[in-house]
Amino acid sequence: MGDKANTAAGAAGRALTADRPTAVRNVVLVGHSGSGKTTLVEALAQAAGALNRAGRVEDGGTVSDYDEIEHRQHRSVQLSLVPLGWDGYKINLLDTPGYADFVGELRAGLRAADAALFVVSAAQEADAVAASTRMIWEECAAVGMPRAIVVTHLDTARTDFGELTEVCASLFGHDDPDAVLPLYLPVRGEEGADGHAPATGLVGLLSERIFDYSTGVRQENPPDEGQRELIAEARARLIEGIIAESEDETLMDRYLGGEPIDVKTLVDDLEKAVARGAFHPVLAAAPAADGGTQGLGTVELLELITGGFPSPLEHEPPAVTTPDGRPRPPIACDPDGPLVAEVVKTAADPYVGRVSLVRVFSGTLRPDETVHVSGHGLADRGHEDHDVDERIGGLTSPFGKQQRPMAHCIAGDLACVARLGRAETGDTISAKDDPLLMEPWSMPEPLLPLAVQAHGKADEDRLSQGLARLVAEDPTLRLEHNQDTRQVVLWCLGEAHQDVVLERLRGRYGVQVDAVPYKVSLRETFGGASAGRGRHVKQSGGHGQYAICEIEVEPLPAGSGIEFVDKVVGGAVPRQFITSVEKGVRAQAARGVAAGYPLVDIRVTLRDGKAHSVDSSDAAFQTAGALALREAAAEVAVHLLEPVAEVQVLVPDEYVGPVMSDLSGRRGRVVGTDQAGPGRTMVRAEVPEIEIGRYAIDLRSVSHGTGRFDRAYARHEPMPPHLAEKVREQA
Repeated sequence: MGDKANTAAGAAGRALTADRPTAVRNVVLVGHSGSGKTTLVEALAQAAGALNRAGRVEDGGTVSDYDEIEHRQHRSVQLSLVPLGWDGYKINLLDTPGYADFVGELRAGLRAADAALFVVSAAQEADAVAASTRMIWEECAAVGMPRAIVVTHLDTARTDFGELTEVCASLFGHDDPDAVLPLYLPVRGEEGADGHAPATGLVGLLSERIFDYSTGVRQENPPDEGQRELIAEARARLIEGIIAESEDETLMDRYLGGEPIDVKTLVDDLEKAVARGAFHPVLAAAPAADGGTQGLGTVELLELITGGFPSPLEHEPPAVTTPDGRPRPPIACDPDGPLVAEVVKTAADPYVGRVSLVRVFSGTLRPDETVHVSGHGLADRGHEDHDVDERIGGLTSPFGKQQRPMAHCIAGDLACVARLGRAETGDTISAKDDPLLMEPWSMPEPLLPLAVQAHGKADEDRLSQGLARLVAEDPTLRLEHNQDTRQVVLWCLGEAHQDVVLERLRGRYGVQVDAVPYKVSLRETFGGASAGRGRHVKQSGGHGQYAICEIEVEPLPAGSGIEFVDKVVGGAVPRQFITSVEKGVRAQAARGVAAGYPLVDIRVTLRDGKAHSVDSSDAAFQTAGALALREAAAEVAVHLLEPVAEVQVLVPDEYVGPVMSDLSGRRGRVVGTDQAGPGRTMVRAEVPEIEIGRYAIDLRSVSHGTGRFDRAYARHEPMPPHLAEKVREQA
């Protein structure tokens, strides 16, 4: 134990550099907001000797000193890296936000990691744990991430470790609750005045040893008779759970036959089952007591990470192609292989500019070399496809506000890279003479619109640059320049995401913006046939303007667009001006004729007109065509069309009723429901888009944070008359 602490402490103050992939462990901490992930990171850092007894780094800060927004909002809003040294291993801890709005940061952390610590707070009620953690667990399961469960806040009076373990088994064990079992049980101290007995140590169920943390440094002792009784039943269940997942099919028969199974065999099988994602051990952890250096369970966690979690060699890398899509052989986690790395996080530093957090999957990344940067597949979110060569700056390893230089970064390791001016989150970094592109990870679809405009003239010039930087950092943002409503729209994941976006624009990039009401792209169409005459005749000395045209307009089926038909006879409108009339009609249709929205689904027939041999011109007939369409619109009812979206809502079965009722209240039509796995239902509906602008927020309330949805444009339909009248009044 002492050797491990000394090894870690010797690494403090300088960058940890791994020399082989087997000595690296990349671990992402996930869990609901407030579960104690950041506190656990700091406790592990202190136990590893990277922090002093006061829990501070050398400059007086903490490992959580990352972002001013996080300090103001008192919650994590972005992925952060904390590297530690333990027993000859380099451990990269990736701390992720727990709030649903920042699931993009969670997925980036899952991409960079090889295993996960799933953090659950004992201070939360069981129902709250169920509602807020199930979706995060499924995010991990979707990518096949090996997981261990860590219970925090054991010092609270409501804590019941046994009950919470059973909750986790029922939530996460699914078909096999015995795949979620504790490796240790807490040992309680003396009861205080409030009747609460704090946890002072742990019982190792496999080792049958007591690990006492009451002094702030772990001490190992044999159990007394009372503690042996506590161990027996839980130990038997744990052994059976490990053997059930063993690759040795004879082990269960031997065990049931009464043959004792040695601890080494059990530990080896446990490590293999954890690495395969077949078994999820439950552990407990707490910060060190005042004056101590090791918090409850921190040493056990570090030992599990180094001994039970897979190395990068055991993690199958993503597929790669050439930038133009040609297949390439699979890459391997080999420091001597071709360079393939990925930007998993982009941030702006006020002193060094853009800093990219990079996971190296193959090869070795070195400072000051020229690399190829490829980014493809996110053009719909404001990320243009790009292939550029760039010279990188220094490689560093972050620790709080410090950046410690690294000599190199081998396959399996992570590093921060400076001066990658074009690289964005999700981009692939490869050798300039052998450019490659990695298969991207799944990005959540942003469904909450935020329309913004520059606060003043001085901000207009900086707005486009600030937006470009924001989108480069955060691929969960989608930037839209809506041509119909002439709005700049940032599509976000939720209100908290919106708040962070606005604060970064104002604080980080110095762009003062105002949030304005989001406008839905409506359309107009004729309710019946009509006719109009456009007369544009002006004479005020010199060259005049003369154009007269007569048109008929009739509605067409939805989706027909605008048809223009020429039925002029006798040359009443000269041939060269026919297209001028059409241009004028189409230009006026784009501007609208009733409420300022584009006019669609009509046939315009040019029947007659007059021209002048001298004063007629292209511009005159364009004006006449526009006037004729406006006159025709004045003689008939013009309907407003609103976009209707196909919405699919995935919720637990118990929330199907409230979701369907809520959709009906939004003028939605439920078109069907489908079973979508155990206890889940997919509700399919068609809902006017004007009614679901804030649905990303409202669904969380209706489903207690367990629902998710997607939407796709279906068609435009006539808006109810009373709503259409309100829109006209506003226009």
